[in-house]
Amino acid sequence: MAINAAITAVGGYLPEYRLTNAVLETMVDTSDEWITTRTGIKERRILREKGKGVSSMGIKAAQEVLDKRGIGPEEIDVVIFCTVTPDMPVANTASYVISEMGMNNAFGFDLQAACSGFLFGLTTGSQYIESGRFKKVLIVSGDKMSSIIDYSDRTTCVIFGDGCGAVLLEPNEEGLGVQDTILRSDGVGRQYLNIKAGGSQYPPSKETVELGQHFVHQEGQQVFKFAVTNMAEVSARIMERNNLSSDDVAWLVPHQANKRIIDATAKRMGLSSEKVMLNIDRYGNTTNGTLPLCLWDYEKQLKKGDNLVFAAFGGGFTWGAIYLKWAIDAK
Repeated sequence: MAINAAITAVGGYLPEYRLTNAVLETMVDTSDEWITTRTGIKERRILREKGKGVSSMGIKAAQEVLDKRGIGPEEIDVVIFCTVTPDMPVANTASYVISEMGMNNAFGFDLQAACSGFLFGLTTGSQYIESGRFKKVLIVSGDKMSSIIDYSDRTTCVIFGDGCGAVLLEPNEEGLGVQDTILRSDGVGRQYLNIKAGGSQYPPSKETVELGQHFVHQEGQQVFKFAVTNMAEVSARIMERNNLSSDDVAWLVPHQANKRIIDATAKRMGLSSEKVMLNIDRYGNTTNGTLPLCLWDYEKQLKKGDNLVFAAFGGGFTWGAIYLKWAIDAK
C-alpha cells in the first residue's frame, strides 16, 4: 500500500507581548480604522527579550509537538526549519534546535521560501516520509519578523508579528495525509518584496545600514495584485485537479497576510467564511508561522478525514497550495 505523509501532532508558540493598533498609533501616522479595513489586523505578538531569536520560539513549538505525540527527541529523524529570520547567517537554525532539544539521531536544515515556506517545507518533508527511509519528520515554521521591520515605516510595521508553529509528519497507510501539491516560483517579484542588503549582492556596510536597507521593503499594491490572483488561482486549481467541490473541502488554511486576499481566495473556491481559518486579527502576518499556527488554533475543530486546502503567497515570488486529508482523531 502507498505511504502518505500525515500530520500527527501540532504545536505552537506566541510571545506574550501584544503590539496593538492603539500602540502603533503612537509610533507612526496611522489609525486602528486604517489598519483594520486594509488588513484585518488588530494586534500582533512581539518577541521582546534580548538575545532571543526565532529558535527560542521554534523550540517551544517543537516541544509541544513531542509532548502531544508522547515521543522523545531521539525519535526524530529530520528537522526542517522554515524561516526568513534565522538566528544568524551560515549557522543553520535547525541544527541549533536539534542540539538544544537532544535530537541526537536527526539531521536538519533551514528552508527559505518567504511566506510560502511552510508549504515548501511540508512538501519536502513529505518526500522523506514517502521514500520509506524516514519515520518522523519535524517541520518547524516561524519568524521573528520584528527583527527585520522598520517601526517608522507605516506600510510594513502594521502588518507583521512574531510566532512559530510546528508539525510532525509520519507515515500513513489509510490514505490520509498529503494528497497533492502545487508549488510555484517567479523571480519577477524580487523587486517588490525584499530586504535589499545583507546578502552577497549588497553586503552589509555603513551605507546600507544608514539607508535602512536591512529592513523589509514592500510595494504593497504590486504584491497585493500578484497575491490575490495567484493564491486564488492555485487553490482553485488543486480543487479541480482532485475533483473537489466546495462541499468536499472542510477547511481552507490560508496564509494570514491580508484579510482581503484570504476572502478573495475563499470566494474563488466557493467557500463560506465558516470554512476559513482566520487569526490574522490577533497575530498579524507571522510569515512562515501563519499556516501551522492556524492548525494550532483550530485543531480541536478538525476531524479525522477532513479535506484541508493550504494556500500561501510569499516574496520572491513563491506561492502554492496543498491538499491534505487530516489524520488526527479530535478525541
